[in-house]
Amino acid sequence: MEKETLEAFSKYRLEKAKETLNTAEFILKELKDFTGANNRAYYAIFYAIRAVIALENKDFKRHKDVIAYFNKEYINTGIFPRNIGRKIAQAQRIREDSDYDDEYEPSYEKTQSQIDTAKELIKLVEGYLKKQG
Repeated sequence: MEKETLEAFSKYRLEKAKETLNTAEFILKELKDFTGANNRAYYAIFYAIRAVIALENKDFKRHKDVIAYFNKEYINTGIFPRNIGRKIAQAQRIREDSDYDDEYEPSYEKTQSQIDTAKELIKLVEGYLKKQG
């Protein structure tokens, strides 16, 4: 794929991340649905990660492969800070617990933390993409 096409695809994914983050915030504040907001916040994170790896014309079918690649190539190499890697791992665990564990009861605080992580990552990704463009 040409560089312009990859950049456009990356920007599309970043916009999708931002829209999904807005949805997470709405679900939390207006609907008070912690499970739904956790899910959308995680997906905002996931789409932001995919915006980064789109520049390499890479993609994976499984979430864990996307996150593992991002950790290996972008967190472990210092392109993105280690603390965001830990927050992404936590976001993934919370989303899985929230979606699949019938006994898990998400809290407002954990859900807001998910949203804050998504906001932080999206800002970092925006900065990274500007440097690449």
